[in-house]
Amino acid sequence: MSADTGAMASLTSGTFGAGTTPDTVRAWLTHHRIEEVDCAVPDIAGVARGKTMPAEKFARLDPVHLPISIFHQTITGDYVGFEEGDQQILYAESDLLMVPDLSTIRPAPWASSPTAQVIHDATWQNGEPVEIAPRSVLKRILALYRKEGWTPVIAPELEFYLTKANPDPDYPLEPPTGRSGRAGAGRQAYSLGAVDEYDKIVDDIYDYAERQYLKIDTIIQEGGAAQLEINLLHGDPIDLADQVFLFKRTIREAAFTHNCYATFMAKPLANEPGSAMHIHQSVVDAETGRNIFTDESGEPTRYFYQFLAGQQRFLPQAACLLAPYVNSYRRLVPGGAAPINVEWGPDNRSAGLRVPFSPTSARRIENRIAGSDANPYLAIAASLACGYLGIKMGLEPRGAVIGNAYRNDHQLPRGLLESLTAFEDSAELHEILGRRFCHVYLSLKRSEFEEFMRVISPWEREHLLLSV
Repeated sequence: MSADTGAMASLTSGTFGAGTTPDTVRAWLTHHRIEEVDCAVPDIAGVARGKTMPAEKFARLDPVHLPISIFHQTITGDYVGFEEGDQQILYAESDLLMVPDLSTIRPAPWASSPTAQVIHDATWQNGEPVEIAPRSVLKRILALYRKEGWTPVIAPELEFYLTKANPDPDYPLEPPTGRSGRAGAGRQAYSLGAVDEYDKIVDDIYDYAERQYLKIDTIIQEGGAAQLEINLLHGDPIDLADQVFLFKRTIREAAFTHNCYATFMAKPLANEPGSAMHIHQSVVDAETGRNIFTDESGEPTRYFYQFLAGQQRFLPQAACLLAPYVNSYRRLVPGGAAPINVEWGPDNRSAGLRVPFSPTSARRIENRIAGSDANPYLAIAASLACGYLGIKMGLEPRGAVIGNAYRNDHQLPRGLLESLTAFEDSAELHEILGRRFCHVYLSLKRSEFEEFMRVISPWEREHLLLSV
């Protein structure tokens, strides 16, 4: 296919690749009569930060600036995490360059006027990547694999709840009313009828996804009341992290159009299962495309076992990147339909690390620890980093668990503060993820924990008010 033919195919289909040119993008903006462009960068929490501008301004590809403080902002809006001596950066609001990844341009189909959205990378003024930006952290890990001649392949599974609109946070969430006129009920996993209860929302999710060129593998009903799971096709880690980032916004917008919420909280409803972001992982040889987890006779390789061992050793230390909030640990409890350890087993969903049944050429490891509240760039980066360390250190995994892994020891942190301490003490993770990023992340999460501790919960008022 010639360059001109490829550009025309992108113009009509909207599928762009790494070789996308400014001229192709300008033609696409004109073809789709785009009026505005959302210039977005994922922050530490995975929230889209950025600017909206007229399409003709974006088409000039002039530099876009945002202050460095966007990567020092907690989920509640406080600014923390600066190195000692760097406070003047906060007060000066020093600018970063936001560099558009033109391959990510897509429509924003929920917008009231024709709007596009483009994911950006953050760089310093000299063009060097900002090491604390989540997209940069994932690219740092992928560069380590590239040096070995390897290419990671991942596939996320994203769970979420639909709930009634809830403008008052003091009140518990409730499932929305479905087409039958009844609220959603739990314990309906894989029920086609339960998915059909919210068919108008699901139809809009499919429609929005198609118009953004996002590929859905399946949508299923999970175990909770009005809890759904969306499975994405496997592929490049950056592309899949981008898709999760975009899907979260897409699903929320689809829910808003039907006067309900879509939430990715790890544990939004007290008596229902939590929501996960399972990450399927394999690694292929960059030249041959062969899965390095399988040898020529179809048996698991030493790389497969070493990757597993790295995840067993380091995922408990990296848990705060996969379970980033105090609420996250309400999901990772015994009897909560979520893993409590990093045991592994063939097709064993009770283990933190499951090896699904698959052709030997597609041998993979499913990390079931990450919550849907995690920043996809950081969760994928952390998971791949742990596996990489296992290979480089030549680690050996424990034996596979056959049967109920919930009976084994609780090997994951019980709460955010414990998780942050384990992360702070992991010199190996600091080295591979970047010391400055780790410092900022720890500062942000400790600040969020301290703010949470200033809140008096209903449980305390109910059980302590008149009894102690």
